Amino acid sequence: MRKLMVGVVAALVVAGSGGAAWAQSRPLATEDPETVGSGQILLEAGFDYAQDMFYPASGLKGNLKRIGMSGHSFGALTTQAVSGEKFPVGGRMIDPRIKAAIMFSPSAPRRGGAKAAFGAVAIPWMLMTGTEDMSPLGDENVASRLTVFPALPPGGKYELVLYKAEHSAFTERALPGDHEKRNPNHHRAILAISTAFWDAYLNADPAAREWLNGKGPASVLEPKDRWQAK
Repeated sequence: MRKLMVGVVAALVVAGSGGAAWAQSRPLATEDPETVGSGQILLEAGFDYAQDMFYPASGLKGNLKRIGMSGHSFGALTTQAVSGEKFPVGGRMIDPRIKAAIMFSPSAPRRGGAKAAFGAVAIPWMLMTGTEDMSPLGDENVASRLTVFPALPPGGKYELVLYKAEHSAFTERALPGDHEKRNPNHHRAILAISTAFWDAYLNADPAAREWLNGKGPASVLEPKDRWQAK
């Protein structure tokens, strides 16, 4: 199984209710975050069409016509929106360049039911959340996050629920208001399973798909973690 997939990642961080937010694209180079005003979000995708391009700064190679998108929290909302969610007003905003997506801390639709929003998602989706995944902003809770997977159609759809994982489990550091001790195995599981997902659906790696759809995930999870696929 390949250990690395080159792609374009958009990172979104919301600084606080009514406060500033920053977003940036990080293909392979570091750049300064661009701060925008209150109530505004600036998202730069930066998709590169060049196929089999070589990046001398990193030595990485990648097929950037097969793009995967992922996001955490607010970033998960954006990922859902451009990879298959249907809205009551305006329909879909799908970007066809995106071939697979991972949502860390996914969200139920703001309006309408989950089946109407997610029942026709056509590309592979993976959802990752935790039994203590409460949003520090807004009203998202564990119960609402768990409404997404049952509404998805079968075919390349996965859900991981990490036991006692809080919202910060999908970040590099604790967040204000955390109550649980961080579990090092959470990141081990997140890394292994997300890498297999990208390899399976962006690299078309049959070994990765076999691992993902077989006993592979159980080998990196703890007894009280929950994993399901359809």
